[in-house]
Amino acid sequence: MKDVKPLKLENFLPYRLSLLSNTISSNIAAVYHDKFKLGMAEWRIMAILAEYPGISADEVCQRTQIEKSVVSRAVARLLARHFLERNIDNTDKRRSRLQLSKTGMSVYVEVMPVAKSFERKLLAALDTDEQKLLKQLLDKLTDKAMSMKNMTRSNQVLS
Repeated sequence: MKDVKPLKLENFLPYRLSLLSNTISSNIAAVYHDKFKLGMAEWRIMAILAEYPGISADEVCQRTQIEKSVVSRAVARLLARHFLERNIDNTDKRRSRLQLSKTGMSVYVEVMPVAKSFERKLLAALDTDEQKLLKQLLDKLTDKAMSMKNMTRSNQVLS
């Protein structure tokens, strides 16, 4: 084991992306938590439902990559606060569809500009070409990670 070099975690891409994501998310979260007592998962669920009203909790999990148990607890909190509405799916009575309530939409409308402003200020560190390149690189890494996710299920990723 003497030949094994340490990972150098601060240079490891997944770690760096996680740190960046956590830093950005916690900065934005401070705003919506202080004002509305929303956690990150709750905000992300509200944001995804604003874009895709009427999707199921399973679809929320797929689109946000948040664990099912975390989504379930966050949805329960949002329902209890009347930020969401849940309706039975007309085509499959076992499924329910989620959407923002009137109260939830008003909270979303108030928080979303703050989040967008934060994004604009963060992206101001990059010029237009760098922003375009960042988007392309993130898309490329996301596509590759998604294809590797399928490979990890069949244990092919390590070969």
